[in-house]
Amino acid sequence: MRVGHPEQDTTAIDSTSASRLLDGLARTGSTTALRAALSDALPWVTYLPAEDVDLLVGELMDAARRTVPRDDLAPIAVLLTQWRHTAEVHADPALYTALTQEAD
Repeated sequence: MRVGHPEQDTTAIDSTSASRLLDGLARTGSTTALRAALSDALPWVTYLPAEDVDLLVGELMDAARRTVPRDDLAPIAVLLTQWRHTAEVHADPALYTALTQEAD
């Protein structure tokens, strides 16, 4: 599946994406299943390196365990927004270089 540049998708993290993702998490509790569901629910994940996807999965599972029982999805929305910005950096080689090179 080819995904457009993250900047082309101006939709914020919406409740439908969050619900689909959390539904998969709640049903399986499996990091393998969650990893598979991520690219469908959040296409920008394809821009993240594999080790960052691992971190995202761990952070998302922790956040879901803390917030879903309280019916408070705001922390999850913040987490996904932060990771989306990280994906945007990875999708733009010039920006990635500018942000990761040593300062003079």
